[in-house]
Amino acid sequence: MFGKVAVAWGFIGVCLFLGSAISRLLEVSSQLQLHDLTLVHWAVMIVWVFFMAYFEGYKGFQKGFSPRVAARLYYLAKHATVKRLIFAPFFCLGFFDAERKRIIFIICLSAAIFSIVQLVEYLPMPWRGILDIGVMIGLSWGLISMIIFSCQIFAGKKFDFPAGVPEN
Repeated sequence: MFGKVAVAWGFIGVCLFLGSAISRLLEVSSQLQLHDLTLVHWAVMIVWVFFMAYFEGYKGFQKGFSPRVAARLYYLAKHATVKRLIFAPFFCLGFFDAERKRIIFIICLSAAIFSIVQLVEYLPMPWRGILDIGVMIGLSWGLISMIIFSCQIFAGKKFDFPAGVPEN
């Protein structure tokens, strides 16, 4: 029972984390006036969307983040502790009880993303909207792939992605 609650909280927490980012990006990008875009804007947007879909969505999320979150959820089901239950979304994201280099990577990546988000807020439209659309595509790909991997692992499908939890 303890493990199931931790898994549910971890899964919901990561979904809310990604979903809230997608929602905020959708709010900003919906202000983009498509009829005002020039050919250059359209070209940049098309290239950016494909770039983010491939590098953030496919390479970053589908090949790394999403299966790792699913593996950590599966690990959490059998190895729940009070700390892991309370902070289950952070456990699933790899902020603790992971290899040292993974924790450092996650912290540095989070700091970099936070800094970039702060800088992008100063961009004028349509450039901010164009950037946000690409990021929203990548994050949506990530959320969907994380849900699919999580369903697959708990449905008993063969899954060979490590949870990255160091041995005690």
